[in-house]
Amino acid sequence: MQLKKIKLKNIRSYQEEEIEFVKGSTLLSGDIGSGKTTILLAIEFALFGLQPGQKGTSLLRNGEEDGEVKIEFEVDNKEIIIERKLKKGKTITQDYSAITIDGKKDEISVTELKNTVLELLNYPKEFSKKQNILYKFTVYTPQEEMKQIILQDSETRINTLRHVFGIDKYKQILENTSIIMTNIREEKRVREGITMSLEQDKTNVIKKEQELKSIQRELIFLSGELLLKIEKRKDVEKEKDEIYKKIEEKNKLKQEIEKTRIIINNKEEILYNNSKLNQELITQLEELKSLQFDESQIQQLENEIKSKREQKEKLNNHQLEINSKINSINYKNQDHKNLIQTMSNLKNCPTCLQNVDAIYRANVLNKANSDIVENNKKIGFLEQEKKEILKQNKILEEEIHFKERKITDLKILKMKLQDIDKKEKKLHEIEISKNSLNQDLIILKKHLETLNNSIFELVKYDGKFNAKQIELQEAFREEKIAEIKIAETKKEINMHDKQIEELKERVKKIEEIKKQLNYLIELETWFSKKFIPLITYIERNVMIKLKTEFSKLFAEWFNMLVSDTFNVRLRDDFTPIIEQQDYEIDYAFLSGGERTAIALAYRLSLNQVINSLLSKIKTKDLVILDEPTDGFSEQQLDKMRDVLQQLKIGQLIIVSHEQKIESFVENVIRFKKDHGISIRE
Repeated sequence: MQLKKIKLKNIRSYQEEEIEFVKGSTLLSGDIGSGKTTILLAIEFALFGLQPGQKGTSLLRNGEEDGEVKIEFEVDNKEIIIERKLKKGKTITQDYSAITIDGKKDEISVTELKNTVLELLNYPKEFSKKQNILYKFTVYTPQEEMKQIILQDSETRINTLRHVFGIDKYKQILENTSIIMTNIREEKRVREGITMSLEQDKTNVIKKEQELKSIQRELIFLSGELLLKIEKRKDVEKEKDEIYKKIEEKNKLKQEIEKTRIIINNKEEILYNNSKLNQELITQLEELKSLQFDESQIQQLENEIKSKREQKEKLNNHQLEINSKINSINYKNQDHKNLIQTMSNLKNCPTCLQNVDAIYRANVLNKANSDIVENNKKIGFLEQEKKEILKQNKILEEEIHFKERKITDLKILKMKLQDIDKKEKKLHEIEISKNSLNQDLIILKKHLETLNNSIFELVKYDGKFNAKQIELQEAFREEKIAEIKIAETKKEINMHDKQIEELKERVKKIEEIKKQLNYLIELETWFSKKFIPLITYIERNVMIKLKTEFSKLFAEWFNMLVSDTFNVRLRDDFTPIIEQQDYEIDYAFLSGGERTAIALAYRLSLNQVINSLLSKIKTKDLVILDEPTDGFSEQQLDKMRDVLQQLKIGQLIIVSHEQKIESFVENVIRFKKDHGISIRE
């Protein structure tokens, strides 16, 4: 990886700045607070974004609403450009992120961009959530953070280095294995509890199968009993049917008796009615023969009725004439009344428009009133005449009605006289029917007596039928009981079948669980006796190898920076040990330059070890040192030249305010702060 250019806008003390990087060694020079470290922070932000716990306020310039970092670098001959923007709202957040690879630009999310950068730099995937720890210990570590690692307690330091070296996976494996084994033990306990009943369940299966065989034998016996009861019921039913036929025969005879009695009653009733009718006919004949009838009377009455109707017609016509006269007189009276009303109010003649004379008006009015009085008298006479006509009409109507009724009576009498022959013939027929009915009654009564004798012989079957009915009901009851017993037995067999099936299925599942239990026991044994010792052994050997390599490099770098009077090495927990004349010196009693030398040597050794073990990462040719000579003496500063010459890397960036280092590097970029704004000189 080689950095080429970075652009800053509203980042910390920068308003707008662009810095180009070249191959070889470059010094970012300037006084303390001039903005050198901001460049390093901007590089890290551009590559990886805001880190967990890092606030946007640590990067965005005070008073600004948005900021931006754009970095250009090369990886594996690919031209990469990354853009990240900050925006101020309720909080400061990453507002925009994009990456351009060989001219192809993609606007993607913050998380996607970080994963893409890790993939380009060939960082292991497990470092995606470790706050850029691999970058900090291979490329850029703030000086104070390195000193903190040295001063940390041994457990924290070793765990931190596990992360840095990428071998914390062994510890994670052991922790995960412990969790797995806990789960295995829990699963074992569960399965042991389940499999405790296996033998009992097998015994229960055998017991249920024996019970099933016994019940099946009982079912065969019950089925035989049911067949016997069915045969018995059928025999009783057959006997009952035979008796029922006799009962039906008796019932038919009863019906025949009832029918015969009805016929006898009907014939007796007919005989009685005929006798009564015979007497009535004799009486009617005697009465008819005594009657006298003259047919000329009917003609005479009809002529009289005709005459009366003609008179009535004349009266009706005369009444119509009277009504017409009355209406005519009423119309005249109405005209006179209208004339009186008109003349009473008339002042001028409507024709000649002259005044109407009062005398003339009075004469006209008197004449009209006189005519009305005369007309009313005429109406009175006509109304009186009309009443007389109505009275005569009523008398004529009554006379006509009387004569019509008399004609009707004469006609009825004529019909009765004509019916004498029929009545005499009817009398003869009734006499013949009477003789026939008497003969039929004699025969029917003899037949009724025969039927009663036959029924007497069949009455005894009623008792037998009732007895058989009771016997059949008992047979049905016993048959039903047998069927219920068989149904219950079959249900019991089905229940035993189901229980046996369930028990067998349970045994099968428990045996499967037992196999799982045996597997868990084997797995637990393998984890505890083979896997855990193997992982522990691998981790120990890896750590020994790392510690050996680290300790050797640490001693070499430290001896280049400090006099030979010191002997340095690393303990197994990677704690630096400084000895002088076989006495161990505490880190706190070292001078500021010596402590810086230890931190720098530790930093460079760590970088070399990581790059040698993780040789595929793309950042091994880039090292950034932040104030690496803090507290150095002039002699130590001179030795830095040798240290930098020993660093065989493609691109070295140093941040320092020491002017002497300018002669140690190939390129120098100077910064200053003017009115609170960082700028290049």
